[in-house]
Amino acid sequence: MTSFRGSPENCIEILNIVPLQGPGGIFAPSCEAAISLAAEEINSGTGILGRELRVTHIDGGREPAEVAREVSALLATGMVHAITGWHTSAVRRAVTRVTAGRVPYLFATDHEGLAVAPPGLFLVGSDPGRQLLPALRWLRRELGARRWAIIGNDYVWPRRTAEVVRAELGAQDGGALERFVPLEKFVPFGAEDFGDFLADPRLDRCDGVIVLLVGADVARFNRQFARIGRDHSQLRVSPAVDDNVLLAAGANANRNLYVPSSFFVNGPANRERLDRYRRLHGEFAPALTNFSNTEYEALHALRAMAHAAGTLDVRRLHHAVANGPVLETPSGSLGFDGNQLLFPSYIARADGVRFEVLDRLCA
Repeated sequence: MTSFRGSPENCIEILNIVPLQGPGGIFAPSCEAAISLAAEEINSGTGILGRELRVTHIDGGREPAEVAREVSALLATGMVHAITGWHTSAVRRAVTRVTAGRVPYLFATDHEGLAVAPPGLFLVGSDPGRQLLPALRWLRRELGARRWAIIGNDYVWPRRTAEVVRAELGAQDGGALERFVPLEKFVPFGAEDFGDFLADPRLDRCDGVIVLLVGADVARFNRQFARIGRDHSQLRVSPAVDDNVLLAAGANANRNLYVPSSFFVNGPANRERLDRYRRLHGEFAPALTNFSNTEYEALHALRAMAHAAGTLDVRRLHHAVANGPVLETPSGSLGFDGNQLLFPSYIARADGVRFEVLDRLCA
């Protein structure tokens, strides 16, 4: 193990943005625990570019402009070398404007897809084309699900993802779109009552619901969905569900719930990572989940990118991922498509408060 001097000039300082409040706050303990595992593993070697890695957490559950102001102030000190975190796309947009490509920013959350990613932004979470759309094709092929309602929070990720879904369903069926997405609704963060959506007669024409809510809002919706018995006859599919959401909703709320993701703790080759996580944090640590694992992946990706480029300079990092070899990380050999880090994806079904991995969606 490398012995670091511990002085500030010998450290790589990472700013991790994760919600400590609001509906996404239920993910924070898992995210902070997972990123600390990655930092421990990196620092047990040679760190990043021979320097010790340190992580500072800030609250990404506030208004995007408020988060961006704090990030801007911290960047002005010259002591932040990279940014990562699990937070909403609305926060990401605000933070991207103030980072302006000055430091690498590894967005560790699934996203709506970006036609052109701003300089310095690297996408560690997946877009709909690698998770949700393949899941919808799988559910149609395996379970005959063709008609969907959409419920989401009212911000960029759900709205843009819904547009991508509508385009997919309209193209594959070649008919009137309202036949395949007869009901769509977007609600504020923290919505308490989904009764209007659940009682809408258009929902009866759907095979299932695409859930694009965040955190505690997903759990609340799932409880209300199951309470009126729709879980017996209709599916739900959501890229916004992890083990914390299953636990928050309770086992009885998760019947016929399907989740696409690049990671499930009981999935292929993940047992060893869970063992390392528990050795560091103990048996009663927050769950290692598909969301918190993306934070883990982001730090290891940053280490591999810096090694390939020989620097954390944003322009040279972009050149390295565009023209260099694949990155070697604990997940194996990974490559980029533009600014997007590529992982395989899987589909799982909720089994109480656990996941049963069913199939691989994308290589």
